[in-house]
Amino acid sequence: MSESISIKQTIVVRSRPDVLYRLALEPRRRVKWDPNLVKAEYEGGEGRLSNTALVRFKFARKLLGLSFTARYGQLQPPQRGGWESVRHVGPLEKLTQGWQFKPMPGGTEVTLTVNGRVRYKWVRMPVERMLNNLVVTTLIELQRTVDAQGAQLMADMGREMQQKQKEQAKAEKEAARASKRRKK
Repeated sequence: MSESISIKQTIVVRSRPDVLYRLALEPRRRVKWDPNLVKAEYEGGEGRLSNTALVRFKFARKLLGLSFTARYGQLQPPQRGGWESVRHVGPLEKLTQGWQFKPMPGGTEVTLTVNGRVRYKWVRMPVERMLNNLVVTTLIELQRTVDAQGAQLMADMGREMQQKQKEQAKAEKEAARASKRRKK
């Protein structure tokens, strides 16, 4: 007897929807920032993000290290996208993940929905807890990644500005020395 699990969380991230869409749905980018995934790659080598594209995922050990194949569907860049497992994933008969990106002033409202159907009633509670943790940590890490990129950009701009100010001060000193020499 199978039972359904549905988890939906929303967060506002200070970034454009197209940037978040690529970060969340492109497997090579996703594996770089999402601590829940150890591996994510297109099946059969090179691939690209499209409806019906097959992707191999491997969860981290805290998520039982499960490996599975998923098929992308409902891709509408940059508003929505998601995938659904092709076969069962450990104790789950089916696992789906859907993303929605809604632009708003100051950022984007990101909604992550995870649906699963457990094969056995007795395993529902621990699996639901595990999937809830997956959703929350994924959204927090997405926000942290975007904020880190913005912080890095600001730090780089600050260093450049500081370097320009040093060079300008040095040039002014040299000009002052040259004018003193001319006066003598």
